Amino acid sequence: MGQCAGAADPRSERSIRLGHTVNNAEVIVIGAGIVGAACADALSERGLRVAVIEQDIAGGGATAAGMGHLVVMDDNAAELALSAYSVALWKDLVGDRPQRHEYSGCGTIWVAADEEEMDAALQKAHTLSSHGLPCEVLTPAALYAREPQLRAGLAGGLLVRGDGLVYPPKTTRILLDRAMRRGTITKRATVTAIEDHGVVLSDGTRHQAQHIVLAAGARSSALLPELPIQPKKGHLAITDRYPGFIKHQLVELGYIKSAHAASGDSVAFNLQPRPTGQILIGSSRQFDTTDPAVEPAMLQRMLRHATTFTPRLAELNVLRTWTGFRAATPDGLPLIGPCSARRGLWLATGHEGLGITTSLATAQLLAGQIQNERTRIPFAPYLPGRFHA
Repeated sequence: MGQCAGAADPRSERSIRLGHTVNNAEVIVIGAGIVGAACADALSERGLRVAVIEQDIAGGGATAAGMGHLVVMDDNAAELALSAYSVALWKDLVGDRPQRHEYSGCGTIWVAADEEEMDAALQKAHTLSSHGLPCEVLTPAALYAREPQLRAGLAGGLLVRGDGLVYPPKTTRILLDRAMRRGTITKRATVTAIEDHGVVLSDGTRHQAQHIVLAAGARSSALLPELPIQPKKGHLAITDRYPGFIKHQLVELGYIKSAHAASGDSVAFNLQPRPTGQILIGSSRQFDTTDPAVEPAMLQRMLRHATTFTPRLAELNVLRTWTGFRAATPDGLPLIGPCSARRGLWLATGHEGLGITTSLATAQLLAGQIQNERTRIPFAPYLPGRFHA
C-alpha cells in the first residue's frame, strides 16, 4: 500500500486517547480511508454518534495509493448513476477552495487509438450527453491541438469536461475533522473480528454499537472471508515536475477492457497532470497476489505502454513508484448496504478503482439506508444481497 505523506494530525492522536468512549457510539466505522471518512461525515451530519477505527494512518491505505481521479464511468447504468452523482457531490465539497483538496478540474480525454475505439467514443458521448454530462468528440487535429505530446496516428478522442482529480489523503483528513467537530471519535486499533452489533480488537476488547460499517477496502475480506471481494494489485509512478507537459487526464479507451477484466494481468494508458506539475502514470492490474512489492517487470511494461501514446514521457525523470490494492466485486459495482452475515452490519466496500470518485455518493446512500431516508438515486443496484439471490 502507498504511504500518506506528512505527519499524523495531532487531533487524531488526541481522539485515539479518547477511545474508551467507543461504547457510547451508535455507529462504528471500520476503516478511515476516503470511504470510511465520508461515511463518518455523512452519519455525524445526521446527528449520529460515530466512532472510527483504523489500524494505520487515516487515508494511508488504498486512498493514498490511488490516482485520485474523479471520473464519470458509464460501463452500465448503475455505475453511471453512482459516479455522476458523486462527481457532483465532489464539486459541492470542493466549492471555491480547490487548493484544500489539491483539486484540479482538468477533465478527461478518452483517447481512441483506432476507428473501433472511435466508435466507442461516439457511443460514450451519446450516453453521457443524454444524461446531461458535457462532452466533446475530438477529431485527430482537435486532439493534438489540446495534447501535442500524444503520438501521431491516433483516431481522435472524447473530452469529458466535468471530470477532475484530487489528492485523496487531504480530503480524508478534511472529512474526518468535520466529523470530529460533530463529536466523532477515532481510535487507532486493529479489528480482528466482527460480531453482531460489535467488533473485537486485537487487544481482546469488545466494542458495541447499533450499527457497524465495514469500509476497509481490500482488507474487508480478511474480516469477512465470505464477501465477494477480490484484491487487484496496481502499480503507479510519479515524475518530477514538468508543468504543462499534459493538460488533461489522458486515458485510452482500451482501459475499460482492462478495468473490468476478471483474470489475467494487464496494463492501460492513464496519465494525470497533478497540480504540482508532476505527471502521475498508470495503470496496471494483477490478480492472485497480495504482495505489495513493486515488480520491475510489471512496472516496465506499464511505463513502456504509456510511452507508446506519449513518446516524450520516456525522457522524464520518475521520482517514485508504489503499489496498491483495489477491492473488486464480480460485477464491478460496490457493496453498499446491509449485510446478513452479522446483525447490525453494513457494507461500504468493493469499489475497485472508483473508490475516490464514488466515496461521497456511497456515504450518502449508506447513511440514507441507515436512517431510512429517501436517497437521490436508487440504492438497489449496490445492495450486498444481490450476490445471495
